[in-house]
Amino acid sequence: MKRILVTGAAGYIGSLLVTELVARKYDVTVIDNLSFSKTSLLHLMEKKNFNLIVGDVTNKKLMKREIKNKDIIIPLAALVGAPLCDKFKKQTVKINLDSIKFILSKLKSKQKIIYMNSNSGYGVGKKNKFCDENTPLNPISLYGRTKAQAEIEVMKFKNSICFRLATVFGYSYRMRTDVLVNNFVLRAITEKKLELFEPNFRRNYIHVRDVVRAILFSIDNFSRMKSNIYNLGLSTANLTKKQLALKIKKRIKDLKISIKKGRDPDKRDYFVSNRKIEKFGFRPIYQIDEGIDEMTKVFKIKTKFNNNY
Repeated sequence: MKRILVTGAAGYIGSLLVTELVARKYDVTVIDNLSFSKTSLLHLMEKKNFNLIVGDVTNKKLMKREIKNKDIIIPLAALVGAPLCDKFKKQTVKINLDSIKFILSKLKSKQKIIYMNSNSGYGVGKKNKFCDENTPLNPISLYGRTKAQAEIEVMKFKNSICFRLATVFGYSYRMRTDVLVNNFVLRAITEKKLELFEPNFRRNYIHVRDVVRAILFSIDNFSRMKSNIYNLGLSTANLTKKQLALKIKKRIKDLKISIKKGRDPDKRDYFVSNRKIEKFGFRPIYQIDEGIDEMTKVFKIKTKFNNNY
């Protein structure tokens, strides 16, 4: 039985991931301070192969003890998104970068680490060129910089896999309504309007369940995938903000879309190539239209989620 440690497991990706890991009968230990959700893991409490430690990844004594006997470490604990990271700069560096360095310093050569970066590190891509794994990272926020720096450290360790995630969407036990697809659908339902700044800014997307599927795929195929970085996105979902808004309007007919002058504080603008991971045999199965339908159903029932970013 594989012994897996997941930090930040109560979060958007983590709460779905550990549910699947537990279902696979792995011995799963999670560390989370539960600062954003106290309920997203409650459905796992009766599972004997699930162990929740309410703690913080900056606690070196705790981390050293829990890393020691694990086969795989998946560090998801992070302050996520430019606004939150700008608000808590010191904590961002401690959690997003320093805690990763500490984990790496305690790993033995046979242990494995699977790390989630963001493809936001590409910053502003060239207009007629897709960003691939060889494209230099040029992060434009503290969040992007700490994640990119942590990726560099992780790749120094041989038994490692790094994913650069597209913008994630879809429902999870710990919801986020700030990520773009979810946010646009929520606003379309509650406000009946979307005001777009710089509507031609581009982005790639992926369903949260496909992120989980990719992590499971990497566990199953670790030996042939290790020591590599992979973009992880849906190749049919390289879209501008305007294209995304028009997809939502097809489902919410009374939605009004307006283009506003001014600058978007989020300057990211890039399309991404996911060919590398596809060549290894992984392809997402959840399409962007399915995600919009899913979130439309969710937000028609509930529009307010506690402890959001």
